[in-house]
Parts: sequence; C-alpha cells; structure tokens
Amino acid sequence: MTYVIAPPEQPALPVVGTDHLFPVSRVFCIGRNYAAHAVEMGHDPGKEAPFFFFKSPSSLTSDGVFPYPSMSSDVHHELEMIVALSKGGSDIGIDQARDHVFGYGVGLDMTRRDLQGEAKAMGRPWEVGKSFEKSAPCGPLVPGAVCGHPEEGEVTLEINGERRQSGDLNQMIWKVPEVIAILSRYFVLQSGDVIMTGTPSGVGPVQRGDVMHGRIVGIGELTVRVT
Repeated sequence: MTYVIAPPEQPALPVVGTDHLFPVSRVFCIGRNYAAHAVEMGHDPGKEAPFFFFKSPSSLTSDGVFPYPSMSSDVHHELEMIVALSKGGSDIGIDQARDHVFGYGVGLDMTRRDLQGEAKAMGRPWEVGKSFEKSAPCGPLVPGAVCGHPEEGEVTLEINGERRQSGDLNQMIWKVPEVIAILSRYFVLQSGDVIMTGTPSGVGPVQRGDVMHGRIVGIGELTVRVT
C-alpha cells in the first residue's frame, strides 16, 4: 500500500541532553487552570469541572521563532507547563497517572485573542483563535526520570526583560494527575499525547520584534522571538 500523497512530517519535540525526538500525537489544552487567570478573564475561579480544547500537533515548534499570525491585531502570550505522555489508556486512576508521563517542558499557548473573543460571543469553537500555525512554541522536554514530577515551581514570563506573568505550579486548580485522569474518561489517551496545563495571570499582547523568555523552575527555559 502506498499513500496517494506524501504524508506530512511527524510533529516532534526535542528531548533535553539528547539527539532524540518525542513524536507528538495530539495536543490537549486545559482552560482557566489558574484561579488568578480565570479572574482576569472574567470568570469565577471556583473548582468546577475542567474543560479542554485542542491545538493541532503541527502547531508545536521548537525553533525559537513565533511568526505573528494573519487576521489578528491582538495576539497574547500564555506560558504553560507541558506534559508529554509515554503511554495511554482510558479511565486512568489518579494514583497511576504519573506512570503515563514521559516528561515535562515549557510551552506557550499563543492566542489570537480578538478572534477567540469573537468566537466566544457567538458561541462558536475557539480553534480559530487557538489552533493556528506555529501557535505553540515549546522548549525541549525533560524526562520525568531526570526532573521528577514537579508539583511546585515558579512560572514566569518576561517580554524584552520586563516581567509579565508570574505564578507557581502549585497554584494549578487541577493538578497533573487529575488532568490525566479526567481526560482519560473522555478520550482513550495515546503515547505521544501532549497536555498544555494552563497559564498563570498576566497574559497580554505581543508585538513584532518582542523577545519572550519563559521559565519554569525545575523544568527549563524558553526564549522565543516574535517575527
């Protein structure tokens, strides 16, 4: 059997300290997973059932460049910890969830906020604001065997040397094991799945020429230039 067209290149992320690549299957994103960010977006931060949306795997990049996208004049940064799964399954227990994690990384959920707002107002899906080309710049993954399974650690983002976002992993409403367990009730998770775990408060716009520098203590750093 042969393909009628050439298959697309496999999306992948580098693994720190090696020449290996982690093949990406799907990208799940959890919304409003930090209380302060929920408040700044005009929502009640109470611990209600979480909700998820997708980014395309091809949205992930690791070249340190974010091309300012078309059809928007209000593109925002959202720094997040990413979780990469080495195995999948359904109805995964919270106590077993970490056994499914390959590693962690630093990523950006770049958002066409104006288009997302328009979609919200009309009750439409968010993908036009979230899942566009190169909308998820990421750093290399750090295996859990190296960094452990962090439950706390400062999360910061600076633009041109000015602090914009600041939080801590321990402020996540839904912790990583809970997120994995809940997702596995709705989807059969797969090896290669990536989860973006939400952003702390301080999200805001970027401009062409800006340099974004994100850091999560215990995991790594990420520098991305807006072009």
